[in-house]
Amino acid sequence: MSLTDAVLSGAAPDELARAPLPDSFTAAHLRVEDENIFAGTESADKDVRRSLHVGQVPTPELAPDEVLVAVMASSVNYNTVWSAKFEPLSTFRFLRSYARHGGWATRHDQPFHVLGSDGSGVVVRVGTGVRRWQIGDHVIVSPAHVDDQEPATQTDGMLSEAQLAWGFETNYGGLAHYAVARASQLVPKPAPLSWEEAASIPVCGGTAYRMLVGDRGARMKQGDIVLIWGASGGLGAYAAQLVRNGGGIAVGVVGSEQKEAIARRLGCHVVINREEIGVGADTGDDPEQAVKAGKRLGAVIRREVGEDPHIAFEHVGRATFGISVFVVRRGGTVVTCGSSTGYHHTFDNRYLWMKLKRVIGSHIANLQEMTECARLFEQGRVAPAVSKTYPLAEVGEATRLVQLNRHIGKVGVLCLAPAPGLGVTAPDLRARIGEDALTPLRPFTAATAG
Repeated sequence: MSLTDAVLSGAAPDELARAPLPDSFTAAHLRVEDENIFAGTESADKDVRRSLHVGQVPTPELAPDEVLVAVMASSVNYNTVWSAKFEPLSTFRFLRSYARHGGWATRHDQPFHVLGSDGSGVVVRVGTGVRRWQIGDHVIVSPAHVDDQEPATQTDGMLSEAQLAWGFETNYGGLAHYAVARASQLVPKPAPLSWEEAASIPVCGGTAYRMLVGDRGARMKQGDIVLIWGASGGLGAYAAQLVRNGGGIAVGVVGSEQKEAIARRLGCHVVINREEIGVGADTGDDPEQAVKAGKRLGAVIRREVGEDPHIAFEHVGRATFGISVFVVRRGGTVVTCGSSTGYHHTFDNRYLWMKLKRVIGSHIANLQEMTECARLFEQGRVAPAVSKTYPLAEVGEATRLVQLNRHIGKVGVLCLAPAPGLGVTAPDLRARIGEDALTPLRPFTAATAG
């Protein structure tokens, strides 16, 4: 029996251990010879379907602290879009840089780059130095690839100088039939969830948790008003639930009437359409325009909840950052984890320094935060935000959907899982939580077609 057949048949750990490793496996990957295919092309016209390939790559040898995971499902994140567009840098540069560390890191410098920073699946091999995990364990994979022997990691893995984003700055990521991860990236899979639901957690769920709840983020309190940009997307879907679950007041900003309904379903107390406040892609280019948009937004928030927001949940970047800095209250916090509309932010600094506001940079989550986040899904307090799934063979279409911002929530990718809905190992607990509670985006699934 092949290893893949053993995994799909639910074989016992000893059978998985006896099944021979394949020499190669199917993976979504980039090719180094394509690095310049978008030369001279405007960013918006770089169609990721041209650069994303699905095919065989060789199986690497495991380092002592690594595991091989049979990936049942993964999902698309915006870093998959960046990778496939080769911007702002080709991720092959990351692989070459990592390989210069020497030793096991040299395996990552290949003429292919297997992408994917999310994953759920079954551990099928463990390195000689792995202690806490065994073959047969069901896991989700955190994207925080850190050096657990570095002193800073003992305080917070995200402070590690060697911290890398798995499947973006490393090779052998989660959009594949098999993936290589460090043992320090693993978290038990929430038993009530399917493979694709569990795979939607790590990047967006963990990132939102650190930003809002973790002691190195905004430290949201009960009653805090939280402005959430993109409240119907992957990050926003989890932010809205975490705010509501933590006793905060979620104010979501979205881009269409349809997404307004989605944001409310996810827990936003107030939902504002971007058109209502005049925010476009170029709003952030002029600090004066950002302040004017911020005044309009602030007026709507005060009208609806009576106060200015305590926290702005930022990941949009250039188009909205100046508005966020303006609109949070005196002493308020802007917490940011990304810049999907551009990295170079302009804002009127008077509203930051004279009103004693804070800007906090946040990136992924450390292992403790990821574990705490996953526990909320296990309890049914936060629900997966999967709206649509694609087979691995169609990962280009899935990534294109995210590239064009035509998605809601998270876009899942089935890797070895032959169909959605598999992998639930606690059906009684799932029934107690309730199918409707666990699938909040199901009524809107048709919205992601095309």
